[in-house]
Amino acid sequence: MTPPARAETLGEAIRQGTTEHAGCHLIVDSDERPHRGTLGELGAEGLEVAAWLQSLGVGRGDVVALQLPNWWEGAVFQAAAALAGAVILPIVPVYGAREVSFILRESRAKVFALPSGFRGRAFAGMLDDLGDLPDLVATVVVGDEVPDGSVSWTAAHLDPATYQAPVVSPDDLTLLVYTSGTTADPKGVQHTHRSLLAETWSPVVMAGTGPGSSHLSVFPSGHVAAVNGLLRILVLGSPTVLMDAWGADRAAQLIDDYQVTVTAGAPVHLAGFLDARERGEIRLTSLREYLVGGASVPPALVERADAAGIVAYRAYGLSEHPTISGSTASDPLVKRAHTDGRVQPGNEVRILDDDGNVLGRDQDGEIVSRGSELFAGYRDSGLDETSFTDDGWFRTGDIGRLDADGYLTITDRKKDIIVRGGENFSSKEIEDVLGSHARVAEVAAVGAPDERYGERVAVFVVLREGTDLSLDEIGEHFRAAGVARQKTPEVVRVVEVLPRTPAGKIQKVPLRTMLIESLS
Repeated sequence: MTPPARAETLGEAIRQGTTEHAGCHLIVDSDERPHRGTLGELGAEGLEVAAWLQSLGVGRGDVVALQLPNWWEGAVFQAAAALAGAVILPIVPVYGAREVSFILRESRAKVFALPSGFRGRAFAGMLDDLGDLPDLVATVVVGDEVPDGSVSWTAAHLDPATYQAPVVSPDDLTLLVYTSGTTADPKGVQHTHRSLLAETWSPVVMAGTGPGSSHLSVFPSGHVAAVNGLLRILVLGSPTVLMDAWGADRAAQLIDDYQVTVTAGAPVHLAGFLDARERGEIRLTSLREYLVGGASVPPALVERADAAGIVAYRAYGLSEHPTISGSTASDPLVKRAHTDGRVQPGNEVRILDDDGNVLGRDQDGEIVSRGSELFAGYRDSGLDETSFTDDGWFRTGDIGRLDADGYLTITDRKKDIIVRGGENFSSKEIEDVLGSHARVAEVAAVGAPDERYGERVAVFVVLREGTDLSLDEIGEHFRAAGVARQKTPEVVRVVEVLPRTPAGKIQKVPLRTMLIESLS
């Protein structure tokens, strides 16, 4: 029997996946909204929500945003947006009013869904702080307390008989994610149906799917990696356990309880699993493969997993180009531990020197990429000019090398960002927030090496004469500014002056060196 042709749009792929794999289970592990359902049930509810979205006039090209955790409702809402032909915009739950307001305004989102509360935070109370959003026509609140003017989750459903399949093109936008980079404000990364489905059907994402497999998804919603985890079940029909909040011991227990065979995460996640296993709290006997990425991966961590009987392998990508390279379970340990894998089919990589010349094997230079998974440009098109070479290759901002066997290794980073637990934070944004403190004259933010998180946020500050500033006071200042808690500095060094170039630019290399020496 000939298998059906692959769908060319996300909505079609979801309709196909929820039909072919209707009995596939999706389990939501949550203290607040646990749920166990099937893919068929998700697809049916998705049509009801899609019909409601269409009743608001939402369709092709309209942005539907959500800041829901990894809950059943979040999965349904994203499926519904795709079924309506809209652009899905998942926002990471840690973002505060400042970031969310910017994202909703720049994206021109028509609908926004959020929880009434999550992990002690009153999300719905944030609505009053978002400012004027003229494009927003409806706000959906999931939970018991629904503010006046918002729509409850139950009310955001209509008879699916009113649903009409939209007419969309594979080159229309279908996903918008915001990522912190070298600019203070998050950057909106736009993907088409074509680029997102190319990622979904890539060997790295499809690894470990099929009969007898099951997957644990730990990345928080709002990340490209979390979208990949969701599409594993919506499109590929891979039985999945979703976690709405990371906890190493709990995640390890879920692997034992549900006999999870494959999962993925940042180094902090893999280290947490191995720690729990070594304490004798869980067994992890079902776990066969682990894809680790999202931050600098210590080779010793992959080797440690291998010794525990878990075949771990590295991958490299960005929101703009989700999976550029990746290893496989069949690669030798030396490649899995010390490289970021082979460039994936359909994608290409060049290594350039500072003058734009292509470098040979085993030479470090800037990584530029192109291929089927590459994004369609930023929401703010003004950012595109410096993000691509003259001949259309994407500047990743990372430094790396290709070896004689075609394996890519990331060796450094040009972009001035801090990568904590797989999340990218803009140094400039952190500097801007702390620089607004009355006692701070100058500030420079860098990443402090951390075995568990990859990096922590560290700041060097020059204080105004006769003042001091504690880490607790810095924490309170960041809370008052309404930015994500994870961006709050965890290491502070007070200095008299910051090192600068002759042109006056702060030099961060000596700061990182000073920091490493002080922590050793």
